Amino acid sequence: MFDQGREGGLIRRARVADVPAVLQVFDGVITWFVGMGNDAQWGTEPWSASPRRVEQVMQACAMPDAWVVEAPDGRILAALVLGEPMPYAPPATEPELYVRLLIAARDERARGVGRQLMGFADERARASGVKRLRVDCYGGGSGDLVRFYESCGYERLSTFDVEGWPGQLLGRSL
Repeated sequence: MFDQGREGGLIRRARVADVPAVLQVFDGVITWFVGMGNDAQWGTEPWSASPRRVEQVMQACAMPDAWVVEAPDGRILAALVLGEPMPYAPPATEPELYVRLLIAARDERARGVGRQLMGFADERARASGVKRLRVDCYGGGSGDLVRFYESCGYERLSTFDVEGWPGQLLGRSL
């Protein structure tokens, strides 16, 4: 559980029934990105309109270490998925927990929840006896996303490219 002001919220395991709400979070973020001129990170089309993206979110929500933040009114404010590295990431050199997905709504009630979920990822790693975490993110644009992960204690490890999409791999030791 986390406390975000008076509203509060609950971190709970994600389930496939959360897929439409998580897609709504993605759609809101994409609208925000497009409004600021960032169409390179995830494109301009709503994820809810793409069968491929819907399938990706469905698979993510079904993973055993998938989590959502639910506001008291039932609205999903954020999602976090932990697990094995993404296929394009270099293999781990030691046991790790990989942050496969982190997204938070563009809603005042979600302010700070991304950082709290990264702290939750640390807790999950400690509980499983793992001392290393990695995450990847969009490495283009203003660099704000990379700096966000650095502010959470992650260090840049390497860059990569997936079909023209510039990525940044970061890691953290506990």
